[in-house]
Formats: sequence, structure tokens, C-alpha cells
Amino acid sequence: MDKSNVIEFISKQKTAFIGSVNEDGFPVIRAMLAPRKIDNNDIYFTTNTSSNKIKQFTENDKSCLYFYKRGLFKYQGVCITGKMEVCLDQNTKNEIWRTGDKIYYKQGVTDPDYCVLKFTCISAEYYCDLKKETVSF
Repeated sequence: MDKSNVIEFISKQKTAFIGSVNEDGFPVIRAMLAPRKIDNNDIYFTTNTSSNKIKQFTENDKSCLYFYKRGLFKYQGVCITGKMEVCLDQNTKNEIWRTGDKIYYKQGVTDPDYCVLKFTCISAEYYCDLKKETVSF
């Protein structure tokens, strides 16, 4: 397993789990829709600016992502550690925006409650068939 295999694996998954650290220092995990964009070591998601995770990532950018695929006889998972950046700039928001997003953000791409999360990968741990591999980014 190498970096390109990890990217290929996560690009096929429909759900991502994102970890942040709350104000009391405890981990918090959330399910998110699949990434909008994967660009080298950066993985992009959309979310609400008003969500608790925005405050948490602003105060502590340490994060992790988890993706998995559960087959009939085989389980694969990858946990990626890295840093999460809250992107409020209009250029990034424009780049990640999709037409269907208007369902969630009534004011469109300039909706103040629309923002982008940019996760920068540091390393990953891939698990399959009772074996784990570490991958550096």
C-alpha cells in the first residue's frame, strides 16, 4: 500500500468520518459525505460554518479521517492523520461548490453558512486481512 493506493481507496468511499478535538480535549467523530476533491495531500469537504467542528478546528487543527469498506469476507479501513484548515475564502468556496449545494445553502456559493474544510494528510494507517501498513504522505 502506498499513497496512490490510499487515495484510490478513499475516492471510492461514500462516507468519511472526521475527527476533531473539542474544547475539553476529547475526540469527536462525525460522519460526512465523501470528499469533494482530492488533490495530492489535500482532501476537501463542505460543511456549515455554524457547525461545532468549525470552532474546534479553528482552535485545534489536529484531525483524522477514517474510511472503510466492509465486504462479505473482507474489511478494509484507513485512518489518516493530519491538519484541518477552515477555508472561508471565496476562491476556494467557488472551486468546491456544486449546483446541488443550493439545497443546503439557500444563498448559494456566497452563503455565510457555507465553508470548505481542507485536510492535509501527514500519514495513514491501512488495515486489511488482520494486517496494518503505515503510509507517509
